Amino acid sequence: MSPLPRPAGVLFDMDGVLTANNAFHRQAWQEVAAELLGLKLTEHDLDTKVDGGRNPEIIERLTGQYPEAALLARFHEAKEGRYRDLARGALREVAGLGAYLGALETRRIPFALVTSADRVNVAFGLEALGLGDRFPVRVLGEDVTRGKPHPEPFLLGAARLGLAPETCLAHEDAVNGVRSAAGAGCTVVALTTTAPAPALLAAGAARAVPDFTDWASWLA
Repeated sequence: MSPLPRPAGVLFDMDGVLTANNAFHRQAWQEVAAELLGLKLTEHDLDTKVDGGRNPEIIERLTGQYPEAALLARFHEAKEGRYRDLARGALREVAGLGAYLGALETRRIPFALVTSADRVNVAFGLEALGLGDRFPVRVLGEDVTRGKPHPEPFLLGAARLGLAPETCLAHEDAVNGVRSAAGAGCTVVALTTTAPAPALLAAGAARAVPDFTDWASWLA
């Protein structure tokens, strides 16, 4: 496959992209949804409603109602705390990430983080991966009013780099994340750490790859 057009900037999701941690998030969702929402989440629920997005929109997708503030705060604290308990000491970067970031820096292609995670989880994840100083430009869940699959997160990410989204490459792992990035106009190279390649391509990804080891196949 020939490389894609050279991007002006690159936008990275965090969970499932920088680190393959989706199993920890899914377990936390199943446990806390059962406890606080009275829901027994199926694999189909996890695949179609949970992966990709902020907690309020995910709860709305699961229950049909946007959560009240008190429930949302209680749920968020319980679920994200449980996630960190499960993931602590177990996070590793997706294969090839370090070399890929180095290649972007050598080529002077700026990059940013565009994630649905909150500040606590971002600090937790980046510190565990040793990447805290590599992503000074960030869009977090608190920074947007409409989470993924709405394009707002990636529109804001491109804007914070001072770029048009159509000139940016995005990396996502979830169907809703791909829809968000593609909807913003980004070219998407998706990772199959969470969803299978056919689903990611159907959502708008230009390519679907297992990790970053073959970055030279899409970066000129």
